[in-house]
Amino acid sequence: MSGKRTAPVIEAARAEGRAALIGFLPVGYPDLPTSIAAARALVEAGVDIVELGLPYTDPVVDGPIHQHASQVALAAGLRVADVFGAVEQVAETGAPTLVMTYFNPVLHYGVGRFATDLDAAGGAGLITADLIPDEGGEWIAAADAHDLDKVFLVAPSSTAERLALTAAASRGFVYAASTMGVTGTRTSIGADAEALVARTREAGAERVCVGIGVSTPDHAAEVAAYADGVIVGSALTKALGDGGVDAVARLAGQLAEGVRRGRGAAS
Repeated sequence: MSGKRTAPVIEAARAEGRAALIGFLPVGYPDLPTSIAAARALVEAGVDIVELGLPYTDPVVDGPIHQHASQVALAAGLRVADVFGAVEQVAETGAPTLVMTYFNPVLHYGVGRFATDLDAAGGAGLITADLIPDEGGEWIAAADAHDLDKVFLVAPSSTAERLALTAAASRGFVYAASTMGVTGTRTSIGADAEALVARTREAGAERVCVGIGVSTPDHAAEVAAYADGVIVGSALTKALGDGGVDAVARLAGQLAEGVRRGRGAAS
């Protein structure tokens, strides 16, 4: 799992004695230019790695905040090609830029073509929310051909066998869902998150980043104490909807301070 795209950034954060901060925003919400400006603002505010969400008609893992954002973007006519354009503009900041997506849009677009266009746009790789490694052979081959990161998810219910398979197939990092259920802001982090990180490392993962429910600077500090990366999505998307780019930048800066307070896994 030694991908050249996100791994060096996570390792550099570790060398500083902290976890990496990873920020997610959906492309096209509240409109395409604003979503790109907000994603670039994340980097200026201290986010290390950016995830751009590809809106989808059936976002089964997404909670109400991201479902609404997807509906707004799709209603405005967002297309996959727009996502590659967004990747290019965000990657210009120097931050590794991943696309997070359900796999059906990738299949519809063409797996090889998707990998080619993502690479051409300067993208770091793909987080596949609903694809498991043993069913992802076509994507794995296409990603390997372009040296793209392959980020697969694990959850508290994942078996030791599943963790080992996911760790072996991933490049860049493994995405550990802090809790079972859909995305969204929460008042606390899932109690199983720390144990899941430890189990995933024992299964062979070099880097494990935690997302789903991380909503506040205190959450970021808590997760940074044991994970290699802290992933925040719904809270940033809500800030964008409520207060625009300035609100996103403000929250991202606070989260960056929280991650640096945590100083855990890398210490």
